[in-house]
Amino acid sequence: MKILLIINLFKKYNLFINKKIYIFGWIKNIRYSKNYIFIEINDGSCIKNIQILYLKNKNINYIKNINIGYSVFIFGKVIISKNINKQKIEILLINFKIIGNIENQKKYPISSSKYNKIEFIRKFFHLRPRSKFFGVISRIRNFIYIEINNFLNKNNFIWVQTPIITSVDTENSGNSFKVSSLDIYNNNNKKELDFFKKESFLTVSGQLNLESYALSMSKVYSFGPVFRADNSNTKKHLSEFWMLELEVAFRNIKYIIKFTIYLIKKIFHKLLNKLYDDVYYISKYNNYDINKVYNDLNKEFITLEYYEVVNILKKKFNIKCENDITTKYENILLKYFNCPIIIKNFPKSIKPFYMKLNKNNLTVSSFDIIFPNVGEIVGGSEREYRKNLIIDSIKNNNMNINLYKWYIDLRKYGTVAHSGMGIGFERLLMYFTGIKNIKDIIPFPRYPNNLHM
Repeated sequence: MKILLIINLFKKYNLFINKKIYIFGWIKNIRYSKNYIFIEINDGSCIKNIQILYLKNKNINYIKNINIGYSVFIFGKVIISKNINKQKIEILLINFKIIGNIENQKKYPISSSKYNKIEFIRKFFHLRPRSKFFGVISRIRNFIYIEINNFLNKNNFIWVQTPIITSVDTENSGNSFKVSSLDIYNNNNKKELDFFKKESFLTVSGQLNLESYALSMSKVYSFGPVFRADNSNTKKHLSEFWMLELEVAFRNIKYIIKFTIYLIKKIFHKLLNKLYDDVYYISKYNNYDINKVYNDLNKEFITLEYYEVVNILKKKFNIKCENDITTKYENILLKYFNCPIIIKNFPKSIKPFYMKLNKNNLTVSSFDIIFPNVGEIVGGSEREYRKNLIIDSIKNNNMNINLYKWYIDLRKYGTVAHSGMGIGFERLLMYFTGIKNIKDIIPFPRYPNNLHM
């Protein structure tokens, strides 16, 4: 018995008309008429449900006992739909079997018989993939992840699996999760250093490790989870999220910016071409203008120097920006320009130690890209490849130089200019879809005071 996925049935429906097929899935809706019962089934492979027709005069066991959420087996004949404008095909039921029922229908939280707001569904992390909304998000997330990997592979990038457990802090922020094991005692009943015999943390970035491969393989990337212990519970922050990070040898910041924008545009256009129904549903659900995103990504991004931004905030909005450009200021700029903005050459005092010092000794060769409705999604820089300057930077940031000896070695042995960037995966998805809360764009969100499943 060959089981057919609903997505393949819709893609190649001409091959199945008047043929008998087998389908597994979950009941999403049930409607009754004088002669028929209409049952809508979905197996998660696509946004569309397939409609099952049941003639009431047929004697099929259990058909009267079914309800929304039941998992079922369907055997039927594919026929041309009578309502061809709504859907091209449907299935005339021949046999039917309940696989799993709903024990208490009134308490089942995922039901199309009532409108469930995202805030309500968010309480049920184990059940929310069953809702149409989170099913769509899952397919979009999966598609973009695969397409990014395919795109980088075609552009000769090597995937490097950077470690999750580390002894160094890439961002020098101090907001890292410490890794520990069970208490370890020696024979004298004195507590020893923990598992690795040194302090260890969950990584905030794979960049430093990735650089060691870039200085051998030329073009590399990592794509995985990173962790931040910031006590922030906003709609744009998570304690665990995914990051795409690139490192390229022999290239400057101009190349990295150009390549990053090209990547984002390419992935978005593929998303529209391949998953238009899913994207359209999400944009309609969120009242989000997907055409605005399309237009933004088909024109030149505005590029500004950091101090240009400071002057704009001061002269146009009477705001003194002393340090980093916060989310509040990002929103002001995005509303003013109404398109994505590249901000370059930040002061060295507000950026991490590894960024290349510019000739003015005040700024570093760095950039952020901020996007409407989300803010910062991309950050990158040229990396400081000069040994003496990287040592100075480590010392000036009051970092333990012994932990970075291997990183300094990269500058001693065949060093070259190189550049890189990181894209917050969930924030990129927020921009593409219009999802307003980052907790709804990742399967199992981790954030302060909440650890579900």
